Amino acid sequence: MQAGLFLLCLAYVLSQFFRAFLAVLSGVLGQDIGAAPDDLAFASGLWFLSFAAMQLPVGWALDHIGPRRSASLLLLIGGGGGAAVFAAATAPWHVGAAMFLIGIGCSPVLMASYYIFARQYPPARFATLAALMLGVGSAGNLVASYPTALAVDLFGWRGTLAGLAAVSAIVAAGIFLTVSDPDKPEGEHKGSVFDLLKMPAMWAIFPLMLVAYAPSGALRGLWIGPYLSDLYGLSTQQVGLATLVMGAAMIAGTFAYGPLDRMLGTRKWVILGGNLLGCGALGGLILAGGLPVWVPVALMAAVGFFGASFPVIMAHGRAFVPPHLAGRGVTLLNFFGIGGVGIMQFATGRLHANLAGADPSLPYIGIFGFFLVCLALGCAIYLLSRDSMD
Repeated sequence: MQAGLFLLCLAYVLSQFFRAFLAVLSGVLGQDIGAAPDDLAFASGLWFLSFAAMQLPVGWALDHIGPRRSASLLLLIGGGGGAAVFAAATAPWHVGAAMFLIGIGCSPVLMASYYIFARQYPPARFATLAALMLGVGSAGNLVASYPTALAVDLFGWRGTLAGLAAVSAIVAAGIFLTVSDPDKPEGEHKGSVFDLLKMPAMWAIFPLMLVAYAPSGALRGLWIGPYLSDLYGLSTQQVGLATLVMGAAMIAGTFAYGPLDRMLGTRKWVILGGNLLGCGALGGLILAGGLPVWVPVALMAAVGFFGASFPVIMAHGRAFVPPHLAGRGVTLLNFFGIGGVGIMQFATGRLHANLAGADPSLPYIGIFGFFLVCLALGCAIYLLSRDSMD
């Protein structure tokens, strides 16, 4: 199982890469196939929405088929196949179709790991293990920054994507060969995702899950690139360095959040405090126009750091889920977390297009303001939640 978890972690590195690499490719895709920022926002949104839409069937598959086949087959067909389609793209809609497929391929890998943690490890360790997997896997966020810019310079973006298609297929085969499915829970337990939706404790958690990851995921996944290119004239490699800083901050935030619930004896107030600080960083971005470039880069890094509460929110909700619904429980929470990014990418793409004009900073002020309002509303509803500790 150690080898299987290592390969699931490697698959999650690919998942993190694919959700974040468009920010670095925005310039070359615009030059080569005419993909504008709103086209790439739409493509990024398709990745997150296809990923989110797969969470409910993935949850069923984890509970009934197991993580081994669920993760390996989807990664092979969606991840490997989608990257191959991307490598052959000649129009912006081809990029959208490829990202849709890649989102399907990446959809089971993290939840397969969380399912194994929920079924084979003590509940009190879930948040730490979840954060560890998320933090290590987030190395893909770093690879999708400056190293990707270098790879594009050396091999071209088509060659880079063709290589990623091959890597995805190899990792999928490794998962199939090494992952062992956990034993099924004893006794006959019937239930569905509707049983989870009937739990009042979950409904104060879902709204924050919907919006907490969206600002950092959307900014790192796309908007940091056009923002720094349009307002500061940064090159592809310079954007790569900025995304490297933000990606490193997101990883650091994940590791920082991981043990805090056990150290402080609360999940609710750890999550709420961190996301309120994220609201402050978004407010700073709204006011950062015209300041030296390091200021918005530092503020985006702060958004990434404080927006890394995902594993602790997951642990907060998972504590209310019965064992026989573990797979559907973690994937339902992930549905809200990833779906929120997809919805907001579509919304911010339209905002960017509608606010474009003489002032190049106006579309980005609108995007940052939109994220701030959504996150603040999520925090307000989360105040009604009931704390959970194992």
